[in-house]
Amino acid sequence: MEEYEDDGTWVWVSFASKCRIVLAHSVGERKQYVADGIVNKTCECLGSKPLFVSDGLNFYTCALRKKFGKMVEFPRTGKCGRPKKPKLIPDPDLRYAQVIKHRKGGKLIKVEKRIIFGNDIDKKEISTSLLERQNLTFRQDNNRISRKTIGFSKKLSGLDNQMMLFFANFNFCRGHGSLKYCDDMGRIRKNSPLKEYGLIDHNWTLKELLTFPYHKTSTS
Repeated sequence: MEEYEDDGTWVWVSFASKCRIVLAHSVGERKQYVADGIVNKTCECLGSKPLFVSDGLNFYTCALRKKFGKMVEFPRTGKCGRPKKPKLIPDPDLRYAQVIKHRKGGKLIKVEKRIIFGNDIDKKEISTSLLERQNLTFRQDNNRISRKTIGFSKKLSGLDNQMMLFFANFNFCRGHGSLKYCDDMGRIRKNSPLKEYGLIDHNWTLKELLTFPYHKTSTS
C-alpha cells in the first residue's frame, strides 16, 4: 500500500495478537497525525517494546521513528557545500515489519513481508492475519462499521464513543473462540482477552463493565 492521505473516516486499531486484546483505537482521517496518535496510545499500554507489524502504510514507519528515535547531528567537515542535515535515527532495539499485499486487476498476486527496523526478526512472526480476521468480526458485530450499511454514525465523537464501548466489551466480556480452556468440570469455556492475559479473574458481564467504579481506580 502506498503512502497517501485520505480525508475519510477510518477506525485505526492496535491489537495484541497473542491474547487478542485491542490495545487502543483512534477514529479519524488517514493522515500522519492520526498514525502518531495511535502509536502513542498503544505505547502507553505496553511494558516492553514488542515486534510491531502493520500493513504497508508508511505513516506507521514515521510514527514509530518519532516515538522510538533520537535526533543525530553530524559534525561539520569543513568542506564546501551544505552541511549534512540532522537525522532521526530509530532505537537499535526497535523491531518493526510490514505485510504488503500486491494486487493486480483486483486480485491478490503476491504477499511481501518487509523488515523495516531490526535484524533479529523471524519472518514467521510477521503476520497481520489475526487482526484482519478480527476486523471481519468487528464489522459483523458492529453495525456502525459494517460495509454498505445505513447504521453509520452521524458524528465522529459518536462513532469514537461507540467503538470505545464495543472494544471494552470485546476485551472484558466476550469469550473468544480461540481462547478456549477446560474448567474443573471438564466443560469447554472461552476466556475473554483480558482474562486470558490475567488482568481479570472472570469474564465480566455487561452490567459489571458499565457499573465498575472507574473514578475510584488509582493510576499511580
